[in-house]
Formats: sequence, C-alpha cells, structure tokens
Amino acid sequence: MRYYEPAGVEQVLNRLLEEPSLANGIVHHARIPARAADSVPFPSWLNPSIRAGLESRGVSGLYRHQLEAVEAVRAGEDVVVVTPTASGKTLCYLVPTLQALSEDPTARALFLFPTKALGQDQVAELGELSRASSLQINASTYDGDTPNAIRSAIRSAGQVVVTNPDMLHAAILPHHTKWFQLFEQLQIIVIDELHMYRGLFGGHVANVLRRLLRICAHYGSHPIIVCCSATIGNPAELAAALTGRAPRLIDRNGAPAGERHVLMVQPPLIDRSTGARGSAQALATRWALPFLQAGRQTLVFGRSRVGVELMLSTLRESLRLGNGPRSRVRGYRGGYLPTERRAVERGLRSGELLGVVTTNALELGVDVGQLDVSILAGYPGSIAATWQQMGRAGRRSGTSVSILIAGGGPVDRYVVEHPQFLLDSTPEEARLDPDNVHVLLGHLKAACFELPFEPGEHFGPTDAEPLLAFLAEEGHVHRAGDGRWYWSSENFPASAISLRAAAEENVVIIDTTGDRPRVIGEIDIFAAQTLVHEDAIYLHETAQFHVDRLDWDERKAYVRRVDVDHYTYADRAVTLKPLETFDSAPAIGCTRAHGEVMVSSLVSMYKKLKFGTDENLGWGPVHLPEIELQTTAYWLVVDSAAQGWRRADLDVALRGVGRAIQAVAAVLLMVDPRDLGLVTQVKSPHHQAPTIYLYEAVPGGVGLSERLFDRHGELLAGAADLIGGCGCESGCPACTGPRLEPDIDARALALRLLAALGAATGLGAATGDRALSTGAQLPGAAA
Repeated sequence: MRYYEPAGVEQVLNRLLEEPSLANGIVHHARIPARAADSVPFPSWLNPSIRAGLESRGVSGLYRHQLEAVEAVRAGEDVVVVTPTASGKTLCYLVPTLQALSEDPTARALFLFPTKALGQDQVAELGELSRASSLQINASTYDGDTPNAIRSAIRSAGQVVVTNPDMLHAAILPHHTKWFQLFEQLQIIVIDELHMYRGLFGGHVANVLRRLLRICAHYGSHPIIVCCSATIGNPAELAAALTGRAPRLIDRNGAPAGERHVLMVQPPLIDRSTGARGSAQALATRWALPFLQAGRQTLVFGRSRVGVELMLSTLRESLRLGNGPRSRVRGYRGGYLPTERRAVERGLRSGELLGVVTTNALELGVDVGQLDVSILAGYPGSIAATWQQMGRAGRRSGTSVSILIAGGGPVDRYVVEHPQFLLDSTPEEARLDPDNVHVLLGHLKAACFELPFEPGEHFGPTDAEPLLAFLAEEGHVHRAGDGRWYWSSENFPASAISLRAAAEENVVIIDTTGDRPRVIGEIDIFAAQTLVHEDAIYLHETAQFHVDRLDWDERKAYVRRVDVDHYTYADRAVTLKPLETFDSAPAIGCTRAHGEVMVSSLVSMYKKLKFGTDENLGWGPVHLPEIELQTTAYWLVVDSAAQGWRRADLDVALRGVGRAIQAVAAVLLMVDPRDLGLVTQVKSPHHQAPTIYLYEAVPGGVGLSERLFDRHGELLAGAADLIGGCGCESGCPACTGPRLEPDIDARALALRLLAALGAATGLGAATGDRALSTGAQLPGAAA
C-alpha cells in the first residue's frame, strides 16, 4: 500500500528534476520571476456603494490597467484591454457597467461571450458584486437554456443581458422590435475573449456586430464597446476589424503574478533510424501523477478528445493501483453534457477536484480557481493558445509549473527545440475577413430582413447596392418605389447561417445500455464521422461505448457500454480540385499559384488500436457520405524539377516536402497548423504534373493562401532547414511525416526535390536558421 502526503509545488518539481528518465527529456527550463502589483486608488467619481462592495470582496484599489480602462469608458471611448489570464480584466467592464446603472437605472448593457459557460460565470460574478454594492441590478443570461417563461421578462426589464453571438444573431436581432427597451437605452457593449473571434467565426461575428450597431442607430443609441482579450499580436487591429471602430488599446498589465517554472520537454527517442519518439500523452501522465499524489491541483491539456480520454484512463488507473485520489480526477471536453462540465468547474473552484484532463475547452476564461500545475501534451498550435493554457495555473501569488511536451509533429519539435520562439516572441496576430463573400451575403440578407436598406447605405465599408441588386435577381429582396430595399423571401434568413462552422447540426449520442435510453453527449458532424461511426469505440469520462448504429439522416448515434482493450481511430481521405486561379508566377523548378479549390473528404475505414501500445488489432469499413469544402489554396506545380524521377520516389518526396512546408507555414504565418490542410498529387488531373497544395480549412478562406503565395521562397528555405536540421537518418514524423515506406530514404528524397526547387539546407545556416529560431523576428511574419 502506498501513502501520499501533501507537498509543495517546488518540492515535487525538484524530486522530478532528479529523476533521470524525466529530467533527460528537458530541453529548456525557464524561471519567470514573480511580478509585483501596480495598484492605484479608486477614481473619485466612483459610486461609494460600488467602492464599498469592492472593498468587502477584498479589492482595495484598482490595478493600473483597470483604472485606465474605466476612465476611458467614462470618457466615452471604445477600449480593448489586453492583459494575461487572471489579471482582472472583468472589472474593466463590470465597474463602468455598475456605475452607469447606478446613475441611470434605465440604462442597458449587453455582454457577449463566445460560450454559454462564460456567460453564466459572469452573471454570477456581476450578481455577487451588485449585491455587495447594495445595488438592485437585473442581470440575466439569455441563451438556449433560458426558459421561455422568463425570456419576455429579460426583454423588457433586463438591465444587463448576457448572451453569446449565436443567440444575438438568431434570436435577438431578427426580433429587435421585442427588444426595443434594450436597443433604445444600450450604453455599453462588452465583447470578452476577443482573441476567439478570428477566422471564419470572427468574420461571421463581425457581420453580426454590423447588424447590431445598425439596429442601435435605428433606435437612437450609440453604445461604447469594451473588448477584452488574452495576449495576441494585433489586438487593436482585430477589435477594429470586428467592430468597425478604432478602440483605445490598454495593454500595460498592473496585476501581480507568482513565480512560474516553464519546462519544454521532448519524449525519449525510441528509434534513431526512424526518428520515432515516445508518446507525449504517456509522458504527460508521468509528469502529472506526482503532483496529483502530492495534492497539487493540476490541469492536463490534450490535443484531441480521444487523447483526453486515454490520459484520463491512465491517470485514474495509476491512482487506483496506488490508493490515490482516483475520484478527484475528471475529464472535460466538448461532447460532455453542460451539467457535467459545470460540475467539473465547481469542483476545481472548491478544491474538491485535484486534477482535470481537458481539451482546449478549458483554455477560455471559465473561472476554475487558482491551480498549481498545467501540463500540455502537445503544442496547442499557437503562442497565444499555449500561454492561455499555461496561464490556467499560477495566478497572482505562489509558485506554479507549466510543462510543454512535444507531440510527434514537426511544429511541436521546432517549438520545443527553439524555446525563444515561445518565451520571447510576440504572440500571433488574429485575422478575420468579414467581407468574405460567403459570409457577407448571408448577413446582408439577415440585415435586410431586420431593417430595409436606404439608397446608398453601406454595410460595413461595403456599398450594399451591388450586392442587394444581386440578391434581388435571386428573388430575396426587392426595391420599392421609395428607393429602399426590402426583404421579400423566407421569414428568417438568420436561421440558415451557422456562425461557427459549415455544419449547422450536431450528432446526439444516445446510451442504450440501461432500461431507458439517455443522451450522454453530442458532437459536430465532422467529428462524428471519425468518432461515432458504426463499430467505433467512443470514450466518455473513461467509460467505453460501442457504437451500434449511426443514423446519419437523423443525426443520432446509438451506443452501449462495453469493456474492451482497444480504441478506434478513423482517418480521412482528402481529394482536391482547383476551381479558379487568382494569380500565378514562375519559380525555380515550378510554378507557384493561389486560387479557389473544392476539397472533398471521405472517411472510409477505421483501425482498432490496443491501449498503451497502439498495436494495430484490425480494421473495418466506414460507410458515410462525402463532405465538401469550397475554400482557397496555395499550390506549387513541379515541372522542370520533376524530370528524371522514379514515380514512387517522387511521391515520397512530394509528401515529405509538403509536410515540411505545412509546418513552416504555420510558423511563418503564426497560425494553428490545423488551419492548413495538405494534399499532394504525383500527377494532378488539373495540371498534369506533380503538385503540392496547402488549402485553408475554412469555407472561403481567410486570406492565408495569398500570403503563402507571396512568401513562396521563405517556405521552401524553411522546409529545407527543417528537414536538413533533423537528427533522424531517413525521415521521421518530425520532419517529412510518418514513414509509410520504411526502405525509402524520405529525408534524402525531400532534400533532393527542395534543391531542385531552389532551396538548399545551407540557405538557413546564415540567415534562415536565425530567422526561424526567433519566430516573431521572421521577415514579414506579422504582415
């Protein structure tokens, strides 16, 4: 029998640093010193009741960034507040809101959060502060869970309405006549977690805000906008793109922070010839276990839902065998029911739970208290996301530990072996394209349904007339005798627009094990194709479920509880065809281009993999329909550089170069690697030549392809440096990708092709290595 005693964070860390099997994998160990608070008195104009309420909750003054924000809002300025996790950004908008309501009880405020959980969190926080301030504030959450019986009361009497962009888009703006009290008196709009509004989702939300401000102007209100964001590279630019207004940037953090240890870890090398390394997930559980056994609250982040369940199973089993706190470790991810997720959040805040294994669902600012340790099993895909996850541990005092363990991909390897990329670089720039025609037309329809368009009226910076004329040809709108454009089609165009994905529906997962079927979760249709296809093993809170039937048309998966020694893994087959070339140019050995493409993905088979060893135990077919994505891509057509190659060798070389370019592109553009997909073709049906495509993984694209086209030379030079600098013998997952042909030297073939394309490994020795090693110093990386 083992006994576990409480121990301090540093005590546990020092023990682990003395364990050779763990310490030998540490590539870098940084200590970020504690930071003192920069505090200032409350402003003289603050209502004494609010001051007393703050003091009763232990707040004796404001941090400097909080004071700067509330003073700016008081002066009628839009602001964007950008400070790290747990720096008190919430007070930057709660204080001005309470002050405005104390001065004018008829005033209204609208709080927007990207998720329902965050909104519910803030209603509770606002309620506690208003009660402590002896103020009667009617603050309510208006989301999909709000009972119909109280919705009308919120519309008429809600002083602070807390919602999410989806509800604003589909349930509030189309019914604005029922919300006239809100829109006539709206003084403050709060947009929290600004950094989440990027890419396709950000483009949609920017158009929702255009519609919101258009309706506010109709009712005669001109609200101030307060944006709050985690640290990103271009917060003011992002806020301006999202809101259409130029805000004041507040980014001087005055909050204190305790000392933080940051460790960058490589899993052990298993096979030098293949470059194969141990599992990041297995290593993450080894690092986490001693902290949990010592009673230190620990978060373990995984990159996938399956990975989360596997790590959770391992930790619970290890704690069970050692009589540890097995029941105090839970999972948290998309697919769990809201009640399960709220229970986990409460457990972390109260200290009842010691550990949580999670996807990036806990990356956002849900209040989970002050934790000690955060362990990342794989690079999250961006500097901003990495610091968001690391920042969940630590907070304002005491020592904390953050550990980044490299996954098997080339981007992970690069980040861990170049620690300054994470520690010294400016976080990524978040980008969105609100004028993406796929997005814009849908919201123009919704805006016209809400209010007719005046002659010459703009929608954002765009002259709406030509687009409205196009919609008139389609029969959606018509121009009346007064020159205005009116909606003339179906009732609610907003219902046809999904803000977050091309798919509007989720698949509900139904457990049929007991006497009565019960819903245990839901997932989007893209994830459903790989996770709940028929005969899949679906993992939920470490419990295993066999998928007996997937009713694709009804969006329902029927599962039953099982106990097996394996899990299932399904992969997608992706095909691509160009639709239109926007621009092309000759380059050494090839032609580079970018344009519009159609990407088709099909899941056709799955593998059974043994727990722990990932041994392949068999396979089975998947019978599901193909999913199509119309987007943009950058590609290079290999012409003269392909001469004299054997077909099999060229296939390996194209895949290796493509994977390296994909990794370098994620670093150069500072985007999540998952934002870019890869397709290679030995003989493209369109070009009749070998071709490498990098496509954007969102409908319509957000402008990455054109930037890749412009930086073609840097991509090739970076790819040559990445592969040439790898320590493997003949290609590995960290440079050319998984070795599908073990007898072929993928590394040499990829370098040969890159040399024919004008890139050589020596290119980076003088300049490329230096540039790539600093991340943010890349020429034009922030362009």
